[in-house]
Amino acid sequence: MDWVIHDELGITVGTVVGWMAASAMVLGGVLPYVPQYRQIKQTQDADGFSLYVCLSLLMANTLRIFFWFSKRYELPLVVQSIVMNITMFLMIHLCVRVKRSNAILEAKERVFSDFDASYFWAWTDFQSYLDFMLVVWAIGAAVTYLMLPFVWFMEIVGFMAVFIEAMLGAPQFLKNFRTKSTQGMSIQMVLMWLIGDMFKTVYFIVRDAPTQFWLCGSLQVSLDIAILCQVWMYRNNVPRQGHGD
Repeated sequence: MDWVIHDELGITVGTVVGWMAASAMVLGGVLPYVPQYRQIKQTQDADGFSLYVCLSLLMANTLRIFFWFSKRYELPLVVQSIVMNITMFLMIHLCVRVKRSNAILEAKERVFSDFDASYFWAWTDFQSYLDFMLVVWAIGAAVTYLMLPFVWFMEIVGFMAVFIEAMLGAPQFLKNFRTKSTQGMSIQMVLMWLIGDMFKTVYFIVRDAPTQFWLCGSLQVSLDIAILCQVWMYRNNVPRQGHGD
């Protein structure tokens, strides 16, 4: 009788721990952007945050969702991708609104439908970012449907998903490097990136996720540490003018 009770208790505890880990995976990726969002909203200054971080995450999580149709990895990772995409659109909406309100002169509208490569991901309205991703989703869904039987192709999709996500810190790193400053970037965001990426990498290893996931997770941790090193290196600097994303 006792062993039955202990077995049931073990199953219950295991279930709770599993749900807690899954919840941490879903929400943990979003939390780092809360302090950055609040900082931009309070200061009404979005210049310190690179919108290419949002592009990296939107592309990575979109590819990860497509990859799920080939290799049915854990559902919390799919939910995390959906939640992250929503979060990135919220970040983009805020940044575009703040930049428009800070414009001294009414500049020419730059929209996605202009198909001007020199203003890619530097559009002046939120709808353009949404339109671009709708095109990506439509084309991606069609290609995934056609190529789903080809394992090698879907493996490439899976690798690109985690590799792009692993490089999400690169745009912020390069922006800091060009301006020789980390002013306007939330240090809390980067610290939470580091904590989340370390947890995520361990989670991938323990849960036996595809190899691409934990290898690229390790790369993410390295980039997070590099950005924190920039915080120390540029601690007394002010941003150089005239540098965009």
